[in-house]
Amino acid sequence: MSDPDPSLPAVSACSIQASLDVLGDRWTILILRDAFRGVRRFDDFRKDLDIARPVLTDRLKRLVEHGVLIRQLYCERPPRHEYRLTPKGMALSPTLVALMRWGDDWLSSDGPPTVLTHEACGHPLDQQFVCWHCDETFTPHQIASRPGPGAPTT
Repeated sequence: MSDPDPSLPAVSACSIQASLDVLGDRWTILILRDAFRGVRRFDDFRKDLDIARPVLTDRLKRLVEHGVLIRQLYCERPPRHEYRLTPKGMALSPTLVALMRWGDDWLSSDGPPTVLTHEACGHPLDQQFVCWHCDETFTPHQIASRPGPGAPTT
């Protein structure tokens, strides 16, 4: 984890709210989905998502400002840029997979439209909670919370 960028708004007392401040609209999530699928160029995002230019420009700019994507020059004449996931962006993979799984389970009556597989062996992947200390899997009912080091001290 890196230190917070002082040019960005202060982190909320709730990490979910702070995350939504960066990621909290449908276009941003779909841009990230495409980035994980290998889409990198502005026109390819626009074509795949059928998104208005100003909206795409705004969302890409915000993702770059927050360090989720990096904008890199790939052609000098004319200057053209592409967008690549940073390590901070790559860390969102489990979040997108969780949203996908929820949609598969609750909104897709004919089964999942996409199946994620382990590239090395081709078998479908599962997503679950694991306590690496106990080496056990667990359910959401077995999760507790307590104030962390970033909790307000008021």
